[in-house]
Amino acid sequence: MLQNTGKLAGCTLFITGASRGIGKAIALKAAKDGANIVIAAKTAEPHPKLPGTIYTAAQEVEAAGGKALACVVDIRDEQQIGDAVQKAVDKFGGIDILVNNASAISLTGTLATPMKRVDLMLGINLRGTYLTSKLVIPHLLKSRSPHILNLSPPLNLNPIWFKNHTAYTMAKYGMSMCVLGMAEEFRGQIAVNALWPKTAIQTAAMDMLGGEGVAKQCRTADIMADAAYAVLTQPTDYTGHFLVDEDVLKGQGVQDFELYAVQPGHPLLPDFFLDEAPETLVQKMEEHGATPAFKPASSSATPPSAGPIESTFDVIRGVINEDVVKSTQGVYKFDLSGKFRGWDFVDVSVSGSGSAGQGEPALKADVIMTMDSGDFSKMFAGKLKPTMAFMSGKLRIKGDMTLAIKLEKLMNRMAKAKL
Repeated sequence: MLQNTGKLAGCTLFITGASRGIGKAIALKAAKDGANIVIAAKTAEPHPKLPGTIYTAAQEVEAAGGKALACVVDIRDEQQIGDAVQKAVDKFGGIDILVNNASAISLTGTLATPMKRVDLMLGINLRGTYLTSKLVIPHLLKSRSPHILNLSPPLNLNPIWFKNHTAYTMAKYGMSMCVLGMAEEFRGQIAVNALWPKTAIQTAAMDMLGGEGVAKQCRTADIMADAAYAVLTQPTDYTGHFLVDEDVLKGQGVQDFELYAVQPGHPLLPDFFLDEAPETLVQKMEEHGATPAFKPASSSATPPSAGPIESTFDVIRGVINEDVVKSTQGVYKFDLSGKFRGWDFVDVSVSGSGSAGQGEPALKADVIMTMDSGDFSKMFAGKLKPTMAFMSGKLRIKGDMTLAIKLEKLMNRMAKAKL
C-alpha cells in the first residue's frame, strides 16, 4: 500500500458523498496527514440499508488524525452547497482540494429508465459536479496547491458502454467532460483530473448491483484512496489526465495489489468503461456466485461494432514487449472515423510497460493519427503503409513525425503475427 508522506497536512479537502465508500476512504487517507475534511453528503440519520452518516464519518476522520466538518448537502441544491462551502472557509480558512465523488447509478435501458431516475443521475453526476466545482473554484484559486479530482471514467466512446444504460453513461461521462473542459480552462491555476478503478470496488452500491457474492471479486476502497492521494500530492501542472487507480499506483512503485483484494487470490471483476464488454462482466460475476442486478440487452460477447478494432488491439498487445518500448518510445493516439469511430491508443513510451486499448491514453499523446477505422485495421495488418496512407491523404498526423515513422516497426511485427 502507498505510505502517507504528510504532504496534505493542513490542507482542506471538500469531498462530496464522503459519508461512506470511496469518498470516506479518501477522507481517512488524507486525515492521516492531518488534513481538514469537509464531509458533504446527504445522510444525517442512519439509513436502513446503507452504513454510516456524515457524523460517524467525521468521528472516523478525527480518530485518524484529521479535523472534520460534517455538512448536510444535496449537491443538486445550490444553496446547500454554497452554505457548506462558506462554513468550510469560515472554519478552515479556505479550500485546497475538491473531490467530486457523489454519484447516482441506474443500469437500465432507455425504455426502462423513468425520467425521475434520469433527472436524478444527471442532477447529481453532471449538474452536481459542475455546480460544486463552480462554487468551490473561487476558493481553490487562492490556494497554493489546488486540485479537483472527479471520480469518473475515461471518455471511452465505444457504443457498448451506451447501449445498455445510455442515461447513466451520459451522466457519468458528464463528470469526465467537466475534467476535459476545466483542465484546459484553469490550466496553470488548478490541477483537474479524473480517477477510475480498474476493478470493481466493494461498496454498498456494488453490493446492490451484484449481490453478496460479488464482494470476493472486488478490491477495497483503499486502492482508490491511495491512488487519489498520489494524484492530489502532485504539482498543479499535473492536469487533464484520465487515470486508472492501478496504473497510478504502479507509477508510485506499488507492486503487491493483493493487499487491496477483499479475498486475496480470487479473480477480480473489471470495472465498467475500460476494455471488458458488459456481457463479459456479467459472465464473470455469475461464474463466481454473484447475482448481477443488470443484464445487457444481448447475451452475445463483444458486439460486431467492436470486432475488427478489438481484434487489432489483441494482436498489438501480444507483440508489445520491452524491445518495442525501447525502440519506439512514444504514445500514439488514433482518432478513428467511419464504422468503428472513436479514440484508441498505443502506449510504448519509456515510462510505461506498453499498453493498447480504447479511450484516452493515460499519458499525453506524442502523435495523433486521424484516419478511417478501415484503414486503421489495414495499416496494422501490413496491407497499408503509413507513409503511403499519409501521402494519399488517408492519414493525417499531428505531432512527432519521427515517432510516426517508428510505428512502422510495430506494424511489421504485427504483420508477422498474421493479424
